[in-house]
Amino acid sequence: MMEPSGDLALAAEFPTPDRERWRELVDGVLRKSGAPFESLVSTTYDGITINPLYTAEDVFPPSGFPGVAPFVRGGKPDGAVDGGWLVRQLHAHPDPAVAKHAVMGDLLNGVGSLWLKVGSAGIPATALDDVLADVHLDLAPVVVDGGAEFADAGRAMLEVFDERPLLPGEVRGNLGADPIGVLARSGGEADFAALLDLVTRSRRLFPELRSVVVDGLPFHQAGGSDAQELGASLAAGVAYLRALTDAGLTVAEAAGQLEFRYAASADQFLTIAKFRAARRLWSRVTEVAGATTPQLQHAVTSTAMMTRRDPWVNMLRTAIACFGAGLGGADAVTVLPFDAAIGLPDDFARRIARNTQSVLLEESRLAGVIDPAGGSWYVERLTDELARAAWTWFQEIERAGGVVAGLRSGFVADRLAATWAAREANLADRTDALTGVSEFPNLAEKPVERAPAPADPTGGLPVVRYAQAYESLRDRSDAHLAAHGARPTVFLATLGPVAAHTARASFAANLFQAGGIETPNAGPTRTVEDVVAAFRGSGARIACLCGSEKSYGELAAPVAEALRAAGAERILLAGKESDAGIDEFVFTGCAALDVLDHTFAALEVV
Repeated sequence: MMEPSGDLALAAEFPTPDRERWRELVDGVLRKSGAPFESLVSTTYDGITINPLYTAEDVFPPSGFPGVAPFVRGGKPDGAVDGGWLVRQLHAHPDPAVAKHAVMGDLLNGVGSLWLKVGSAGIPATALDDVLADVHLDLAPVVVDGGAEFADAGRAMLEVFDERPLLPGEVRGNLGADPIGVLARSGGEADFAALLDLVTRSRRLFPELRSVVVDGLPFHQAGGSDAQELGASLAAGVAYLRALTDAGLTVAEAAGQLEFRYAASADQFLTIAKFRAARRLWSRVTEVAGATTPQLQHAVTSTAMMTRRDPWVNMLRTAIACFGAGLGGADAVTVLPFDAAIGLPDDFARRIARNTQSVLLEESRLAGVIDPAGGSWYVERLTDELARAAWTWFQEIERAGGVVAGLRSGFVADRLAATWAAREANLADRTDALTGVSEFPNLAEKPVERAPAPADPTGGLPVVRYAQAYESLRDRSDAHLAAHGARPTVFLATLGPVAAHTARASFAANLFQAGGIETPNAGPTRTVEDVVAAFRGSGARIACLCGSEKSYGELAAPVAEALRAAGAERILLAGKESDAGIDEFVFTGCAALDVLDHTFAALEVV
């Protein structure tokens, strides 16, 4: 029997690897597929290069210690080990009775903080006292979001606090003053006077209550990049610091009034890096201003990534986003229900949203380790590069006169629009995949129906969702089905045995079904007559050839000719190997949305 060893030198018998040897091995594998090494390298929308390998040679600044400036590793020395981050649920139902029931259901089942939309886009301000009647406000911090009505919403929340038997130091949360957010969302006036009034009132009554939200979501929801969201929010935070210190607060007091809200996306590493970078950036701002104050962060799962089609996949997206935000050190996290893009969530959707966090906290114990991603060469390098990109954008905004001037002039909107255009191009050719929408769509899915949510203000920055173009096509397909009893159809002329056409047929089926187009296929075929017979039986007017290079060489031209003779009005080919009688090519990297638009036009789908 072997004696246990106290020193396990597991790699002692292996040579020490180096980057050059790794590169040789990778190149050897890639040569077999004909792919260049550059295929392993990607670039973010901020121009940050993501390499396939990171080592100790990738230099980055020291990230320090938790609870110590620059707070990259967290704003508190003990992180969230005690009880985890705050599980904060959003409520916006305009019926006070429904909202009250939903609030209590959440608080009794794992939620520790409330985020309430108040006013015309949510709960009536006059109903706040009733909605919160059974809530222990000293245990569950409340964050109010009144939009353009933030002054009325904030004062109503102050009245609720004031009427309860609470000690001044027991009241926590945020009154939600955010005039820059109002400007960004609606183009309305940035009312700093109302902000200062709320801050004055709350400081006099409840010293631990914050009054100002620095909301990065409008910049994210307009299609902006992570650095653009960070840089714009930093500029907004600086604008609020200036306003508050001009009103007589110290830098530390002013910073203590702010809470930053950021989007968490399904890109877990960028999300982790974003929250770490945000703390570093704000630490630098407060240091220059004469204080050392950690940033309080509220993470919200991205609305831009949410889909209306196959919304069940949103559960996976939000779980990954919550994971990234938690590992990134967010102080509070809101997981939006999977049906949030459709309308007002139901009880089941809210239950899944809160239980997503409960699983990560209670079963996975993600908060049991402080900054678990810290020390990763990849995460540390990404954090540094993201912070630098955000700082550069922040400086550009400041040179343009600040975020308010930048929003009014269109400077900020133009830059966000450029990023959205680049993202749209990647969505159009499916470089950026949307599972259940642009990849692996389910045309037989039963639609999820919800009561419409109160309309958010418009008139400022646009609000986009990544799936919107594909979902618009799916809507047109549904309308065609309702009017004609069948969906638009493209016949897949599969050439040869299954092994010869499976890959390209799957590719083409995914592409067409992403627009709501049915794709019957010929199955295994031996002859041109087999394909033509299956085409006639499908009732389709358009055919797409799918096969191997060998089958294209032997069958593409005669099959295309025979299909035209059989009534095919348009012939497509999955690949670029043949041009015999082909109207359009469908290949990896093609603009799928263009192909779908052309197909809809050919089929006269309105």
